[in-house]
Formats: sequence, C-alpha cells, structure tokens
Amino acid sequence: MIEMKVTRLKREAEGILGIELQAADGAALAGFEPGAHIDVYLADGLTRQYSLCNDASETSRYCLGVGLAAASRGGSSYLHTSLREGDSLTIGEPRTLFRLSRDAMCHRFIAGGIGITPILSMIRWCVRHSILWQLHYCVRSRTCAAYLDELSAFGDSVHVHANDELAGQTTDIQTLISDVKVGEHIYCCGPAGLMDAVSLHSQQSGIPRENLHFERFSASPTQISANSERSFTVVLAKQGKRCVVEPKESILESLERQGVCPPFSCREGLCRSCEVEVLSGEVEHRDYVLSEEEQVANKSLMICVSRAKSDELVIDL
Repeated sequence: MIEMKVTRLKREAEGILGIELQAADGAALAGFEPGAHIDVYLADGLTRQYSLCNDASETSRYCLGVGLAAASRGGSSYLHTSLREGDSLTIGEPRTLFRLSRDAMCHRFIAGGIGITPILSMIRWCVRHSILWQLHYCVRSRTCAAYLDELSAFGDSVHVHANDELAGQTTDIQTLISDVKVGEHIYCCGPAGLMDAVSLHSQQSGIPRENLHFERFSASPTQISANSERSFTVVLAKQGKRCVVEPKESILESLERQGVCPPFSCREGLCRSCEVEVLSGEVEHRDYVLSEEEQVANKSLMICVSRAKSDELVIDL
C-alpha cells in the first residue's frame, strides 16, 4: 500500500471530480501502463477502483477522474463531498486490465461519460508516440464531458457526441465503427449499454474479437442476478476444507461464512483481486476480466462472482 497526499481537487465537469495525488513522502511513483487503475482504500473497509488519466510516464503524481454515481455505495459520494486538498489517501500499486494492443495499426476509442478516464491516458501515449488514433466521446451534454479543453487541442481526432445536441436521440453506434480499418483496434469504456452496443455492432460488422477491448466500471444487473438454483462444493486444496456454496451465493460469500477470508476488492468480477487457481472441476465464469481464451482454459476463476458447472470445484486455497 502507498500513502498519498491529495494535492489538487478540480471539478472537471458536472458530476466529475478530478483528484491529483502525490506520494506523502515525496518519493517518485511507479510508472504505469496507459489504461491502468489503482485501488483506493477508504473508510469502513471500502475499496474502490479508479482509472489513472494522466500521462503514464509521469512519476510525480497520479491523477483520477471520479464520477458521482447515482447509486453510490459510499465511495464516490465520500470523495465528492468529504475529500479535501491536503487529505491523505491509501492506494495500491497501479494494475492494468485494459491495455493498448501493440499489434494495432491504429486505435479507435469510444468513451461514455466517466469512461474517458482510462482512455485519456491511452490518448496521451498515442500522441507521445505519434500513433494514429481517434476518439468518439459520448455524453448526455457537454457540461458532463470532462477534459474537453484538453481534448479540443487534438482537433479532428476528437468527436464529441452530446445527446442534447442530437434532438434527444442517442448516438448511432453503428456509424462510429462503420469505417474501421483492417488492423485497427477498438477500445470502449463507459455505461454497460454503450459497451454492449459496441460489442454487438462490432461483431455484426465482422470485427475480430481480439481487436475489441472493454473496461467496465460496474457489472450489469443481469450478470449480478443470474444465479444458479443449485448448490455445489468447493474444496480448498491447501486447507483440506470443503465448503458448500448455496444457490444465490458466491464462492467468496460461502468461504466467508465458513471463516475463510481470501483477498478481494470489488465483489463484481471487475478487478481480478480475488483470482484463484482452479485445480479441478469446471467453472461457470461470470467475470469481466478474463479473456475468452482464459475462460476456456479453465485455469483460474474470480471467486466473487463465478460458480461451478460441476458438482465439485477444487481451488488453490
């Protein structure tokens, strides 16, 4: 864990707070990959993940953009209402689940609202390395669009799609990807509806799955509520312990009920903190971080959301 000091707070847009952090002891910070995020540890045991939006080569600061969630569970509301310059925050080392492909000929970014934050660091990398890119930034209104002043400096590479400028209509996703070139990769971050639409239209347009990259800030309601009606057994290989996972219960919840407390963070299959190796059994993957190939390989699972297709699952705990 790293102790940080809040050195600057700025309202980047309606409902979006920019937070600049520097090491409390003044030490240099670790560099990070564009698209990386950090865990922020808050009061009452809350842990939230926020994307880094500054230049990945910087070692003097980390910059976050935090949207005020309509149904905040205590994370964003605390940061928006209680955080002050000079306050201390504890964070984890930067981690990268959403990264730029080094094989891409060019990059197409599609951001919705606060989804601009990881993409902004990717854009900075592309500019610094003279890599071709373009951004489609989808927002309700320009008043809700963070970092517009900065983005406007990039000219025709940036396209802002504001709903209130489209006679109440939403952006036609098909038009955003209709001219995708061979070797171009698409990166999307934002509300679930936007990402689902980008995924659907991209697949219908024949864009290879490996050319599509998504970063989710929250799990979709269907993913959360899709619970099996059967129980199964989890065997903890290192402890020799057997735990029954009841219907509508996650493996993590079952373990906690049995007094076992493995590492975790988001409880939504979004951050990879609770990843555990699978030794035997078949997994029903429900996370958003394992690739399709990793899920098929059945080598690991996220115990906060995934369940078992088999009657028994042996994991490396």
